[in-house]
Amino acid sequence: MDKLKFPILSEINSPADLKKLPNESLTALASEIRAFLIEKVSANGGHLASNLGVVELSIALHRVFDSPRDHIIWDVGHQCYTHKLLTGRADAFDTLRSPGGLSGFTKRSESEHDPFGSGHSSTSLSAALGFAFADRINNKEAFTVSVIGDGAFTGGMVSEALNNLDPSLPFIIIFNENEMSISKNVGAFARYVSNIRSNKRYFAVKNRTRNILSETPIGMKIANGLRRLKRKLKNNIYGSNYFENIGLKYLGPIDGNDIEKVIFLLEEAKRRQKSVVIHLKTLKGKGYQPAVDDPERFHIVYPKELPTRTFSSVFGGKLVSLAEKNEKICAITAAMAHGCGIDGFEKRFPDRFFDVGIAEAHAATFAAGLAASEMTPVFAVYSSFLQRSFDNVIHDVALQNLPVTFAIDRACLSPADGPTHHGIFDVAFLSSVPGVELFAPISFASLEASLEEALSSGKPSFIRYPSGSEDSDSLSYFKNKNSHLLTSFDTPNDCDSFIITYGKVFSEAVKASRALARVGHRCGIILLEKLIPYTEPADAIVELLPDKSAPVIFLEEGIKNGGAAMNLYELIRNHPKMSNKSFRIAAINDFAFSRDGMSIYEACSIDAKSLIYILKEEF
Repeated sequence: MDKLKFPILSEINSPADLKKLPNESLTALASEIRAFLIEKVSANGGHLASNLGVVELSIALHRVFDSPRDHIIWDVGHQCYTHKLLTGRADAFDTLRSPGGLSGFTKRSESEHDPFGSGHSSTSLSAALGFAFADRINNKEAFTVSVIGDGAFTGGMVSEALNNLDPSLPFIIIFNENEMSISKNVGAFARYVSNIRSNKRYFAVKNRTRNILSETPIGMKIANGLRRLKRKLKNNIYGSNYFENIGLKYLGPIDGNDIEKVIFLLEEAKRRQKSVVIHLKTLKGKGYQPAVDDPERFHIVYPKELPTRTFSSVFGGKLVSLAEKNEKICAITAAMAHGCGIDGFEKRFPDRFFDVGIAEAHAATFAAGLAASEMTPVFAVYSSFLQRSFDNVIHDVALQNLPVTFAIDRACLSPADGPTHHGIFDVAFLSSVPGVELFAPISFASLEASLEEALSSGKPSFIRYPSGSEDSDSLSYFKNKNSHLLTSFDTPNDCDSFIITYGKVFSEAVKASRALARVGHRCGIILLEKLIPYTEPADAIVELLPDKSAPVIFLEEGIKNGGAAMNLYELIRNHPKMSNKSFRIAAINDFAFSRDGMSIYEACSIDAKSLIYILKEEF
């Protein structure tokens, strides 16, 4: 790190170093951290706006609490960059979100200061309660702190956790509001109460009065009576809030970018030794005006410019064009309208667009209700987030055979975001659900055709497609298309071996086939664009395989157990054509961790070199 550019930050290698700083240096430290984050994230990619908003909060947390003895748990975790800088990971920041480098989220194996791994929203309160109750059972004196944003409160797990919370636990919830409020906090009186409740003199007088009254029995009765009267007056004039209604002490709201106020309220909450909610208002993108003006655009920054036409944008555009002709079509998102490409649908058909918040389970059942009412719902969701609605898919959609279409975006490996965001499980878990259809288009044209077919099928339908743009070079390798299947060969007997595959990883099959062709080995590729019902691709595969002996590899950018390869092999293994053919599966066996110096395909052994190695064993 450049010590001249970052003189304070360069001297901090642990929270202990932060605690040694004089108070007057903290604002300057915050400025250095913002400059560091803007420089590094702009160059290497990552989440920017959210991290710029919590710089003061992160400093205050490590100033007041004693990590790792005290547990600091970040919801989602994409806003933990300052936390990482303050816990000894600044020198590794150039490796952020790169193979073998720093994770973009909290990660237990990365640091003792990351007590719980993250990546998905609304989990922090449940996890934090586990830590708090474990400390009580083990007689350990420690605080547990959960930092959770207002958006995460739309997730049902938050309410479930709050229902399980014991107010006597030393548990502090930092409610970070940066877009909306769940409490009544507008108007002059609200501002007045806010100022009082975050004022040092207010707490000093309150504590002194309570101490004096507690010295006599009659004094405690007076104190309790005053507390009830104050609560009644406040509720009648100001209104109570969600947290107080469920029995939690509530402090705030205050400016979460005022480091002095944040430290003071954290210390006040710590002094109480009970469960406290601190309500902060922070500014996304603070310190970087472009991110302040457009926090959605700067939610995540990419190191290079993205293609203008992607699977997400093509899907969104096609959905709008179909909705122009069909007034029954509705679009649903779980707080991912822009990411899933349906923000255009929102603008064009606001009455048929529903952003349900971070509530994927609700979204699936809500879509089922729409379908049962003869609407045509389309739920656009990332593959890794669809996992959260699996029960609803089974019970509310498939069991009732309701025509809901699920547009599964990011159905591929996601090396930058890591294991929490890999879209590699959808094929395996959907394979167990009866009566559904699963499409796997690999070109823009086939995505549009799949959407049309799914909407007219009258069945629960799933369309999985990758991030980014189509691979036109690899697509040019294919000569024939038969319904939902493409081949790279004219006749099967022309081939010495075969690779069967689907999804984005098909480009690795093309690389392997081209490399083998240069040494005189003809490897044919069968590319599937529809997987379920499995009887359809199974029949087509058998039809395409020659009678002669030939090794067959099924290449899958998905988890091996329960995946397409296993299901299809079960259907074709007893066919006479398979009697003289070896069948190997190249799929993912673990949570798909990146490795330094390797592509994610290499790390998972589903790259072109791995395919060639397998085939050479069978030659």
